Amino acid sequence: MSLLHRFRRPALSEAKSRALLVAARERVSPAIRELDTEFCYNIELAGALPGHAERVLTWLLAETFEPDGFGRQSFLETDGLVLEVGPRMSFTTAWSTNAVAVRHACGLTAIRRIERSRRYRLTVDRSLSDEEISGFLGLVHDRMTECRYPRPLESFATGVRPEAAFTIPVLAQGRAALERINREMGLAFDDWDLDYYTALFRDRVGRDPTNVECFDIAQSNSEHSRHWFFKGRLVVDGKEVPGHLLALVKGTLDANPTNSVIAFRDNSSAIRGYAVRTILPAGSNQPGPFRPADVEYHVIFTAETHNFPSGVAPFPGAETGSGGRIRDVHATGRGGLVRIGISIGPPKVELGERTVQEA
Repeated sequence: MSLLHRFRRPALSEAKSRALLVAARERVSPAIRELDTEFCYNIELAGALPGHAERVLTWLLAETFEPDGFGRQSFLETDGLVLEVGPRMSFTTAWSTNAVAVRHACGLTAIRRIERSRRYRLTVDRSLSDEEISGFLGLVHDRMTECRYPRPLESFATGVRPEAAFTIPVLAQGRAALERINREMGLAFDDWDLDYYTALFRDRVGRDPTNVECFDIAQSNSEHSRHWFFKGRLVVDGKEVPGHLLALVKGTLDANPTNSVIAFRDNSSAIRGYAVRTILPAGSNQPGPFRPADVEYHVIFTAETHNFPSGVAPFPGAETGSGGRIRDVHATGRGGLVRIGISIGPPKVELGERTVQEA
């Protein structure tokens, strides 16, 4: 089925467009004089949209305060070089899942999938070489999760037929079977993993795993950062040492616990704060007014350990990353309030506050 296309400009703010233009002129070619951008919404339908649906779809996709920046036709003139990049078709993005859910909630149940691509029009003094085009594309997309669209999308079909799943003969061959699939698929199982999963399927589950299960296990290990290592036995040069990794981390708390209000509660800790004057609901169990209150707020820090990106959620990175940071703040108990997230590379840091009387 052909796709419906809708366009919105710009895809980048004026400041980001200027920065990209400067980078393109410096790193790709000084022949690039101007840069314009737009989004293209590629919409797959299960059937015809009813009469009112077009208005609802426009309301959902258009910028509220710039309605003239949305339309059925591209805003980019064809006298320049137009390059388009977007998600690879082998995955449905998390953005698409959320967008479709919103549209279904608004009654647009005929929409099956929406993917958003970015289009760049380059005004150039001369034709760019293939190498220069590749250089510009390298500035604006992630090769792992995105690709160039040489022409407007007509379908989300990839034309690729998935391979059939097959079993790994652990019952017959034991650990050697897992070692082989580990090498062939690059699963990064270490000796502990190989021993554990051999025993799991052979002795406890009593069946052979599939290659899909092995791949999923490997991705889940990476996604959750091998948290079980934190309290595992430490063996150095063949000798077991006392304590574990988490004990080393908590050693600072044991040495000086005076300013700590909460420590190591689901990735979060709190240091003593200060009294503030604020407003709080008069009652937390029913609607009511906000009233002035004097409370003591403590500062919460949490470091998120999930890897970005992962095979489980490759497009925006591990989905539990930002959600995990929010969860960790709330996991300190009642009164945990998320304030700000700072993403400066792994680990990710979340700041929050916690009220004493609501704890």
